[in-house]
Amino acid sequence: MPNRLAHETSPYLLQHADNPVDWWPWSSEAFEEARKRNVPVLLSVGYSSCHWCHVMAHESFEDQETAEYLNAHYVSVKVDREERPDVDAVYMEAVQAATGQGGWPMTVFLTPDAEPFYFGTYFPPAPRQGMPSFRQVLQGVHQAWDERRDEVAEVAGKIVRDLAGREISYGDAQTPGEEELAQALLGLTREYDPQRGGFGGAPKFPPSMVLEFLLRHHARTGAEGALQMAQDTCERMARGGMYDQLGGGFARYSVDRDWVVPHFEKMLYDNALLCRVYAHLWRSTGSELARRVALETADFMVRELRTNEGGFASALDADSDDGTGKHVEGAYYVWTPEQLREVLGEQDAELAAQHFGVTEEGTFEEGASVLQLPVRDGVSDAEKIASISERLLAARAERPAPGRDDKVVAAWNGLAIAALAETGAYFDRPDLVEAAVAAADLLVRLHLDEQARLTRTSKDGHTGANAGVLEDYADVAEGFLALASVTGEGVWLEFAGFLLDHVLARFTDPESGSLYDTASDAERLIRRPQDPTDNAAPSGWTAAANALLSYAAHTGSEPHRTAAERALGVVKALGPRVPRFIGWGLAAAEAVLDGPREVAVVGPALDDAGTRALHRTALLGTAPGAVVAVGAPGSEEFPLLADRPLVGGEPAAYVCRNFTCDAPTTEPDRLRTVLSG
Repeated sequence: MPNRLAHETSPYLLQHADNPVDWWPWSSEAFEEARKRNVPVLLSVGYSSCHWCHVMAHESFEDQETAEYLNAHYVSVKVDREERPDVDAVYMEAVQAATGQGGWPMTVFLTPDAEPFYFGTYFPPAPRQGMPSFRQVLQGVHQAWDERRDEVAEVAGKIVRDLAGREISYGDAQTPGEEELAQALLGLTREYDPQRGGFGGAPKFPPSMVLEFLLRHHARTGAEGALQMAQDTCERMARGGMYDQLGGGFARYSVDRDWVVPHFEKMLYDNALLCRVYAHLWRSTGSELARRVALETADFMVRELRTNEGGFASALDADSDDGTGKHVEGAYYVWTPEQLREVLGEQDAELAAQHFGVTEEGTFEEGASVLQLPVRDGVSDAEKIASISERLLAARAERPAPGRDDKVVAAWNGLAIAALAETGAYFDRPDLVEAAVAAADLLVRLHLDEQARLTRTSKDGHTGANAGVLEDYADVAEGFLALASVTGEGVWLEFAGFLLDHVLARFTDPESGSLYDTASDAERLIRRPQDPTDNAAPSGWTAAANALLSYAAHTGSEPHRTAAERALGVVKALGPRVPRFIGWGLAAAEAVLDGPREVAVVGPALDDAGTRALHRTALLGTAPGAVVAVGAPGSEEFPLLADRPLVGGEPAAYVCRNFTCDAPTTEPDRLRTVLSG
């Protein structure tokens, strides 16, 4: 019989709806039940494409005996971290503080007042490698709860007090200047891996936000080292196994330093951020590789993640059926020489193995290889390789596909909207811009209420129960602002303004200017989460600073500009110390130092050739954070178009920064020079 999760919208929770564990969703009723029964709460947090979450579910939560023990001695609460990033953040902070590490699945034992007292991540079904079994943990916690309740209460109280004392020391409310950004660059150079690209050792994550900072820093200062790090990292990632050489799009991260073996899940946020990075790299350098990867990644998102409602699904699983009924990580993506021969015949299989780095011993498990593009001497026959890739892709499509997490997350859709709008504009792909508009329409129609408050998730056209957090407001505003610049439709600027007004009113500390991840009227947790550092996606804090800054450049709004600058005080404090973890904030700081520039393109119509040429040139400008408005003279779509006439009857571009304006120009070449950072 299904448990209480059967009515949820989260695919991850629905995966557990038939467990024998009597799961509850996160709710006040669950804690009320624990209070009534006088038992602790087991909180289990994961997400649908998490490999070890599936393993623990199969080993423990599908096991009848384990479930019976849990049901007798605990109230079990299941949380999808992608639906409730606030719950995840608060307890992950506690797990990391207590154990020095964290990850998913996250397993936390709480009092009925939601105070944590014992932590872990994955627990095996039998003791192994110094880890207790899950049953041993359950029995130990139950015994402590029954026999040493005072001790448990004391530990829980201390943890909550410690968390409350970890408020961010904010530094001052000043934006970082030249010195801090130079120190950040130096710090990145120290952690850079010159042999392989990227930063740090294994596992290696795509450093999307840092790459945006490096590109902006190069555009503003001409620092060649910054561009080199960005370019080499992008090339190594795109040639490695983390990039899907047949279908486009990136896996979550590389388990090794060389970008060979990925963790195979494909997330919307990674692909949105990387699509935009490669498009911006092409804009800076004209790199053919960057152009190809940006377009293939955009096409992957539209082809494989787009939902029937026009939004974008969260993720594709790492695991899939290997053809024998067994779910295996990477089964969909890897190849043996024998499999190549079956599809391509002897001769082409040999060429494919050489081109994609498929070896007899394999680069992954059991003799299989992840496809890569190793740098080879000599030129491959491009037509022959294209034909081989098509046949392999068609053969792969016959394999059982990885599962898809169909929930639409507002923040990640905002990132996808920005990426698709810009990529479509740069490469003359109106279909990609249309996909961005369709996703934006869905967010307005389904996720926004009459007060412009956001709901975080939806699935199959139905909204979830959870309120948007700061990253939702910030990233959706970012997407809408990119869409406004690309389409010339001022309504997207207006919607961005509604969202950012909520950021000012409900997420900002009026005293310090610091930002909280949850709204002032959100559900109270044991602590109000507040994290300015980037994780896999930009932090809500720095994403909000970026969007506030762009909106202020568009509208001249002093409160939005001031809020952006005050929020960037944390980047002044953290940028020089931990630049790898605050890349988006550093990118915003580059925009502040550059102005950012305000570009108004006026022309008789958007499809007029002269207007189009100036508009495209404006979008391709590399000046950090520049905003673009386009429309007819006298149009009220954008504040930047006010009092901007044609010049001699011709379409013209006006560029201003720091309260001063250049003379208008009718020449795309002149505009290009002005906007080249």
